[in-house]
Amino acid sequence: MKLPGHDAIARQAGEHLVTHRVTLPRKVVERPLRQVAKRLVMALAVLVATAFVVYADHDGYHDNSDSSVDLLDAFYYATVTLSTTGYGDITPVSDSARLTNIFVITPLRVLFLIILVGTTLEVLTERTREEWRLNRWRSALRDHTVVVGFGTKGRSAIRTVCATGLRKEQVVVVDPSSKVIDAANAEGFAGVIGDATRSEVLERAEVHRARQIIVAPQRDDTAVLVTLTARQLNRGAKIVAAVREEENAPLLRQSGADAVITSSGAAGRLLGLSVLSPAAGMVMEDLIQQGSGLDIIERPVVRAEVGRTPRETDDLVVSVVRGHRVLGYDDPSVGTLRLTDRLITIVRATPGAQVTPHRPVDGD
Repeated sequence: MKLPGHDAIARQAGEHLVTHRVTLPRKVVERPLRQVAKRLVMALAVLVATAFVVYADHDGYHDNSDSSVDLLDAFYYATVTLSTTGYGDITPVSDSARLTNIFVITPLRVLFLIILVGTTLEVLTERTREEWRLNRWRSALRDHTVVVGFGTKGRSAIRTVCATGLRKEQVVVVDPSSKVIDAANAEGFAGVIGDATRSEVLERAEVHRARQIIVAPQRDDTAVLVTLTARQLNRGAKIVAAVREEENAPLLRQSGADAVITSSGAAGRLLGLSVLSPAAGMVMEDLIQQGSGLDIIERPVVRAEVGRTPRETDDLVVSVVRGHRVLGYDDPSVGTLRLTDRLITIVRATPGAQVTPHRPVDGD
């Protein structure tokens, strides 16, 4: 496998991205530019209405330059009056014009200022609110899941994890594309726009406090660099990475990945199994689709199962996880189950079922 240097990849990413930032899901879908445009249209409508009010009574106004007030003068007067500039070159002289200024022009001036000042205040308030949300999100984020790459693999992986009970608030998506992060926000996930091979981008995702990291970029060399960076920032997190080519899997493990999935190889094996036995292929497809039909899960041993063999449990046990070893259900070294063991079982899918996360215990 030929890996380009870290600097080369960073330069490639820099061509598409200059800065990186955190984005949180929003409940308000209206864009700020649209809000400002609406305010601007309202302000222009007030200006036009004021100009026509003045023009309708133009005989009651006096222009110092030529005494008469035409439509252009009316718009000029409306503009300087609503903006509170008020040069005094055009003034109301009749009683009707002065009454109009008191009861019509002045309220329109106040409305005009409210629209403009309100827009500024709303922008400042929105920034303050967003900063407050971001700080609160950072302080509350613990033991979360970081997903690097929100393509087909990343989406499927996080949906599978969420099907076991993981809350969307506990997921952070990292991707260099702002459109991809917008899509993640739309699904309720927080996102960080940036190149995940850079440590400062992963730090914005609070990767040093994450419990598990899913590495699913488009390129194998990117997956290697992301895994190296993530493992350097978090020594205890569980890192699962996906690669396209089987020959790159050992390199991912050496980089710090706890588990490596070869997407092309897994798909090929499933295709071969389906050719040999379509029914077996359907069962395997069912098993890897979390939340429907049959599910394969990992759970702790309960006290009632201690001292029994894997065959004597109520569930269909596939393997026993003991320490750092994964033993088959028929492995003689398993003997009887211990309280510190974990079981990999096949169960009937239950919506909203929770899977107890693995925590290191003495002897692991």
